[in-house]
This record gives sequence, C-alpha cells and structure tokens, in this order.
Amino acid sequence: MKITAKPNLYLVGFMGTGKSTVGRQVAQRMGLDFMDSDHAIEAAEGKSIPEIFEAVGEPAFREMERAFVEGGHASEGCLVSCGGGLAVQPGMMDFLKSRGLVFSLMATAQGIYERTRHNSNRPLLQVEDPLAEIERMLAVRDPIYRQANCCILTEGRSIGEVVGHVCRTYKVEAAQWGR
Repeated sequence: MKITAKPNLYLVGFMGTGKSTVGRQVAQRMGLDFMDSDHAIEAAEGKSIPEIFEAVGEPAFREMERAFVEGGHASEGCLVSCGGGLAVQPGMMDFLKSRGLVFSLMATAQGIYERTRHNSNRPLLQVEDPLAEIERMLAVRDPIYRQANCCILTEGRSIGEVVGHVCRTYKVEAAQWGR
C-alpha cells in the first residue's frame, strides 16, 4: 500500500509508555521528521521540564505545549512524541486529530511505574507514593487517551513489535487521510 499523503502522526499516552523511543524508530522507518514536544519546549525555554515546572508551574507549561502544537511544527510529514499531559488538555485531542493521526501508546499503572521509578526528570511523580499517583492520573487520562485514532498496548511487547504495529497502522490510516 503506497502512502500518497504523509499526515502528521502524534503519539500520545502516559509518561513511560514509549512515545519517544518508538517515535524515533517509526519516524526513521516511515520517512517522517521526528519531534518531541517536551524536548522542543526545553530547547525554546533553555530549561529542563522540572525547572520549567518549578519556575512557572504546570498551567504555564501546558500553555507552552498548546503553543507548540498550534505552531511549532510542519502541517504534515512529522511524527510528534507528545508529553503525557498534552493530549488531555480540554479540546486538545480533537485539535490533534484535526492536524493528523493520533495513536495512543498504553500500559498499566504498574508497568509505567516500573519504567519511570528511577527517573527524576518526571516532576509529577516526585511524590511519596508514585504508583498511587500514576493510578490516580491514569483514571483521569485513560478515557481521553482512548479517543485516539488507534490505541496500542506497549507492555509485554518488544520495541520492535510496537514500532512494526505503529508503522503498519499508520500506512493504513494515512492512505485514508483526508478522504
């Protein structure tokens, strides 16, 4: 199946589900420009995500994410790995879907905890009980993540398996894009 259009592909999902790792490989394989919304914001601000949260707070960071999605990348041919909270902002999932295909990478709270527990660059998990916080946040975010064009479970699969699944699904969905 030949892809004629290259709609943007937005990878959404909770932190630690593999959006950046999978995204880089999918972008390379599919000939898309890879962007990570968190890295783009860090570069623009000259600060790490934890420093941004500390300096201006989460609401200001969410505005930075919105500004990035509205104008920080091309209108086609990009794969954007979105920060975990980006797609859950009011109206953002629909906005992302109007700009391209949205695939949600999914994992259980325990799986996410295992992947993120040694990473201090996760400001929302710097709490006494990170697993309980993940469970609380997933209860709110999961219904929104499930509104994506496609939901892909990453837990219990190799990166190669997930990359292959995303690539195959992107080809099918991209062929229908704009029809």
